Amino acid sequence: MSKQSEDFLSKSEEEEIVDAIRQAERTTSGEIRVHLEPSTGELDIFERAMEVFHMLKMDNTKQDNGVLIYVAVEDRNFVIYGDKGINDVVADDFWESTKDLIVSHFKKGRFKDGLVEGIIKAGEQLQKHFPWDENDTNELSDQISKA
Repeated sequence: MSKQSEDFLSKSEEEEIVDAIRQAERTTSGEIRVHLEPSTGELDIFERAMEVFHMLKMDNTKQDNGVLIYVAVEDRNFVIYGDKGINDVVADDFWESTKDLIVSHFKKGRFKDGLVEGIIKAGEQLQKHFPWDENDTNELSDQISKA
């Protein structure tokens, strides 16, 4: 990872993001992941997010309700990638409004705040459409993945 990517979030900020993921997932069967890497390389950001989504096995959730927040730090770009199950039920403008919320923080250099608020907003929609029940298990890691 490059210096710019390493400086994107402090260790304590990363822990706050993981805590936000755990908090959001307490009330839903949905899965939320955050992935950071320096750049998408030659790929379009949506193509790279889809690759990472598959690499992290987010397409293997029982209800197709995984959400990936993919950040290409040096490219200064990110995408929210939702699986088919969640995309089929959220409002058409949901991902755009969530992206706008994150961008409003990123523009001020508050990367952790943007990610935490985006996670919480995604978690609220997941809870609404995929509520937690006693048979649910945490299917994927809550840790931030990095390349």
